[in-house]
Amino acid sequence: MGEDHGPGHASLTSSTRSVERWGWYSMLVNVVLIAVNGFVAHASGSLAVGAELLHNGVDLLTALAVLVGLKLATRKSVRFPYGLYKLENLVAVGLAVMTFITAYEIARKAINGVLSLPVVTPASLGGIAIAWIVPLVFSHFELRVGRAANSPALIADAKEYRAHVFTTGAAFAALVGSWAGISIDRIAALVVVVAIAKTGWELLLDGMRVLLDASLDAETLLKIRSIIVSDPAVVSVNWVTGRNAGRFRFVEAEVVLRVKALAQADAVVRRLSATIRREVPYIERVLIHASPKEQTHLRCAIPLSDRAGTVSPLFGEASCFALVAVRLADQAVDMQQILANPYRAIDRAKGIRVAGWLVAQKVDRVLVAEGETLEGKGPVYVFGEAGVEILATSAATLSEALRECMS
Repeated sequence: MGEDHGPGHASLTSSTRSVERWGWYSMLVNVVLIAVNGFVAHASGSLAVGAELLHNGVDLLTALAVLVGLKLATRKSVRFPYGLYKLENLVAVGLAVMTFITAYEIARKAINGVLSLPVVTPASLGGIAIAWIVPLVFSHFELRVGRAANSPALIADAKEYRAHVFTTGAAFAALVGSWAGISIDRIAALVVVVAIAKTGWELLLDGMRVLLDASLDAETLLKIRSIIVSDPAVVSVNWVTGRNAGRFRFVEAEVVLRVKALAQADAVVRRLSATIRREVPYIERVLIHASPKEQTHLRCAIPLSDRAGTVSPLFGEASCFALVAVRLADQAVDMQQILANPYRAIDRAKGIRVAGWLVAQKVDRVLVAEGETLEGKGPVYVFGEAGVEILATSAATLSEALRECMS
């Protein structure tokens, strides 16, 4: 019962536009880096800079793939009713494959190629410095946006730019070494290979984890479970599970409710879905299976004026409450305890707070004195939401009230 998409779609649409915009920014940055590194590679003849140029070319293609993936990710159709969210993760895996191909090409040239000492000029050193600063700055902002939007494609792209910071630094070191008469171009190129391969492996693992429907992290699942359990109408949570698809999250749970009426159960499910969406970001769909409580016991709450067992004429003013668990099979009392009213001394909203406290004790029925009317007051709504029955009693003592509770 209860699949919900909810109002969160508006914010998700805004997030998608932001992610797409940064996809375009990434393409522009790659064009700039290709131009700068192309100039430096042509002027210096450095293998390390040439490898970095090849790296930029692959990244331009993958940036285009990221943009296409983001455009298609949220689309639904008859054949794909749940959308194409995982396209973003496919893009991340594709980016990893491209990274491995780049690493292989660089390694092949570094090991088998015939190298000469690069020609170093102030212009080439200045160009490679620009090629180092641009990805450093851009990756910082792109990673922040990617994490805020929970976008694996943007996060993958930002990590790739972080790799550029390191590899461009190695190319810069190769040029400085050549300027000093030391040939480290081959070594620098192999350093680039190691860095690129490491980044590719991390991206591949992240992308495949989602494509294989790995669970949401334990912290998120625990938070969702806590949200559900805290609802007054929920008796227990049988299980909670969830998965990622792109930057979106899908959540499913099975709960046992105190309420029996279908309309009440549906209201509880909607309330739970809304709360989960509000507390946990990037939820695309919440599916809650709800079933009524299989009742073996009836938990009754009886307001008392004193611990001797005198029934209190006023619900909120009761000094204590008797909580009694009655076994339905034979009307036997399984548990009985008397708890002090924690809100008796407060001045405002006393009845509502007491009602909320009793709901937290998981009571099924509350007895109130016949002369007291709660109609239209706060406690009625609190008990109603939780599916707690209110029963008027003429009993003067706890033992008499118990007989009415068990009837």
